[in-house]
Amino acid sequence: MLTEKFFVIAQIGHETTLWVLVLLSILSVAFIIERFVALSQIQKKSTAMVKQIQDTLQSNTLKEIEVLSRDRDSLEGRGLAYGLRHIKEYGARGLEEIFNSYAQNERPDLEKRLNFLATVGSNAPFIGLLGTVFGIMDAFRGLATSQGEIQAVLLGISQALVATATGLLVAIPAVIAYNYFQKRVKRIMQSLESTRDVCVAYAKTLKGAQ
Repeated sequence: MLTEKFFVIAQIGHETTLWVLVLLSILSVAFIIERFVALSQIQKKSTAMVKQIQDTLQSNTLKEIEVLSRDRDSLEGRGLAYGLRHIKEYGARGLEEIFNSYAQNERPDLEKRLNFLATVGSNAPFIGLLGTVFGIMDAFRGLATSQGEIQAVLLGISQALVATATGLLVAIPAVIAYNYFQKRVKRIMQSLESTRDVCVAYAKTLKGAQ
């Protein structure tokens, strides 16, 4: 019968879901560390470049933008380089679109592996719940063959609940990390928008000087 086959699956399902959650936990921790290091380096360079741009605006010397565009290590520096090259060839026409396109092309690299964290955060509790259901099914099936020994059933149920707890322990850090990294990506994108505005102002300054 189909029900009997499902009970056979339940016998191994609890352990299987636990191993799946352990694997997801290991991958989540690895990706969290990788994204933290990568985004920290990018944001450090981004913050330094934004500070230099602010100093340029305060000194009202937009020509220093050309100097800043030589910094190819930062997203802003590369964006300025693309923007200045476009200005030299086409002027201010289409500059904002070019800069926006550059920013959107860089975004997937910033958000790399964040979808995995979001998926783990939303689905790990359900995987844990599935493991708990399998464990409880196995525990009650054991009750039918244990001549009413309630202690064995209680032990099986307590073990089954471990899957739900494990699912939550895997999901909560993944959700926290995802939200944290999304905020960092948003700040980096905002600094790119500020750099775009400065580049547009520089293009208009050149046009006015001609």
